[in-house]
Amino acid sequence: MNYDAILVTSFGGPESPDDVMPFLENVLRGKNVPRERMLAVAEHYYHFGGKSPINDQNRQLIAALEAELAQHGPRLPIYWGNRNWHPLLTDTMHQMKSAGVRRALAFVTSAYSSYSSCRQYREDIARAQEAAGGGAPVVDKIRAFHNHPGFIEAVLDRVQCALAKIPQDRRDAAHLVYTAHSIPAGMAQGCDYEKQLNETGRLVAQALGHNRWRLVYQSRSGPASQPWLEPDILDCLRQLKARGVSSDVVIAPIGFVSDHMEIVFDLDTQAHELCVELGLNMVRAETAGTHPQFIRMIRELICERLDETSPKLALGVLGPRPDFCAQECCPMPSRFRSPSKT
Repeated sequence: MNYDAILVTSFGGPESPDDVMPFLENVLRGKNVPRERMLAVAEHYYHFGGKSPINDQNRQLIAALEAELAQHGPRLPIYWGNRNWHPLLTDTMHQMKSAGVRRALAFVTSAYSSYSSCRQYREDIARAQEAAGGGAPVVDKIRAFHNHPGFIEAVLDRVQCALAKIPQDRRDAAHLVYTAHSIPAGMAQGCDYEKQLNETGRLVAQALGHNRWRLVYQSRSGPASQPWLEPDILDCLRQLKARGVSSDVVIAPIGFVSDHMEIVFDLDTQAHELCVELGLNMVRAETAGTHPQFIRMIRELICERLDETSPKLALGVLGPRPDFCAQECCPMPSRFRSPSKT
């Protein structure tokens, strides 16, 4: 299939204190999240000067991808549009339409399948196309890539680098804790999010030859009465200490492809402070970010869609996701919907 542009689509984040509340209002519009929770999250951003790392990380990713495509092809222009903050998808879609883009391939900065990490992005793109009006480019989304060899190799290298910071005589006994963003349990029942996360964790652990690992969650935002995926990273650390673990913990945020506020606050700040309190040596693995294998993977996924005869690379038992999601894929359960959500 022919494409004439790439659209990098991400969550977005504030870049100044004045951005924080409008950004969070965009994120939480139509969601059943108490206002006090929103104000608490705002303080996380203010703690870091009101700026999230995510936009700078996306600029770095786009620059690395531009260099990769310039060297190896295909030579396609890259556009960037966010879900919740500037550059917003709606503005980017108008820009693409004005530039004469007819058909674009969207790379979403999430490796997994769920409503929040896949279907909602497709809905956001559709709204942006509607806002741009007639002549808006057709946009197809690149498949989820949780088990693509390039992603696994990038995560593996990041975890190996983290383990290397632990003295060799303690390395085999270190506990490897994978984290991912928690989602409502009802939402998780309608998608493969948990299966995919476990497969990514298992593939990395097998390559390491490291069997002391577990998957936990972070950054839940719903009311306490609503069940979300557990255990939470902080509860996990307390459990490890209670079980007699007294040395090293490597935390690898495999549910994220780049560092942003959920990483620098929930892990680098809160989890680190708890580890100091518990007497645990915590090492945090970097996210895939601009790892060369990860950037190469994005190019391979683009080439895969340009040439429909090329193999769809995937490790593990779940296999590659389809190029086009089924109509009923990754639904949001009705009890999580709101009249203001379209």
